Amino acid sequence: MKIESDQTPFSTLDPDAVLDAVESLGFQCDGCLLALNSYENRVYQVGLESEAPLVAKFYRPDRWSDEAILEEHAFSLELAGAEIPVIPPMVHNKLSLHHFENHRFAVFERRGGRWPELTDPDTRLWLGRFLGRIHMVGAVSDYESRPALSVEEFGDNARDTLLEQNWIPPHLEEAYDSVTLDLLDGVDQRIAEAGEMSIIRLHGDCHPGNILWTPAGPHFVDLDDSRMGPAVQDLWMLLSGDREEMTVQLADLLDGYNEFAHFDPRELWLIEALRSLRMIHYAAWLARRWNDPAFPLAFPWFNTTRYWEDHVLSLREQLGEIHEPPLRWQAK
Repeated sequence: MKIESDQTPFSTLDPDAVLDAVESLGFQCDGCLLALNSYENRVYQVGLESEAPLVAKFYRPDRWSDEAILEEHAFSLELAGAEIPVIPPMVHNKLSLHHFENHRFAVFERRGGRWPELTDPDTRLWLGRFLGRIHMVGAVSDYESRPALSVEEFGDNARDTLLEQNWIPPHLEEAYDSVTLDLLDGVDQRIAEAGEMSIIRLHGDCHPGNILWTPAGPHFVDLDDSRMGPAVQDLWMLLSGDREEMTVQLADLLDGYNEFAHFDPRELWLIEALRSLRMIHYAAWLARRWNDPAFPLAFPWFNTTRYWEDHVLSLREQLGEIHEPPLRWQAK
């Protein structure tokens, strides 16, 4: 099957193509189409005649193989089968991944919700319980087609992309080169201090925007970044504020988590290392996607001198954080 070039991603995915793709599965669309907030892929709410709207997700060409997408689908369905509140793809004619012309897509039940109130201790406890349940299932087997979270991909390769493709303004290049080298040395030190630990199938991108909160509790969405990694990767993005605030938040999350899964406290050494990798990788992700017309429109501040000055300053501040002792936590 021909996949369109990543140089012009989604160039043939116009509204008619979206509706035709959904109707190819036997649904009757009513013509209502709403683009949802997604950049890596394209996601739409599609109205149906005499049925509730569904969500159609069209996958970015060349990012994941079919096998890797199907592994993520299988994990989502496994979690849903264990009555864990994720939103898995619909299975139609025994298939969850569909092809239409040169596009790959999946359809999902539409669910509403808002961001969780992470200032509420009960909300943090509740999220911790569900993450513990997700990780219990995630530990049952490994991915074969999806990679593990690595320093090479999220740190070294991301850094090289920005330097080798001349994204860094000349007057900041030496500073960026130096601070990222020092930061990645700090990442390696943290990993060494943590020691060897288990890696499991993760949500992979468990920030508050990927959690829909309803009166019945949370629903976890968008496992597109799911991969193998340490459990703390799904926890640290729910922490914010100063060290004292994050220590309190972490205690609530892990109190709930440990009702269903065991958290290895050595993974606390990894929190600032993982934050550092995300900071480096995020800038490279924007750079690699800049040829997608949606990105300059959505991120107009990227690739300005001010952005890179602020980015280098943030990396310097993070260099201080990574050498601080890990957050404290005592299991009950």
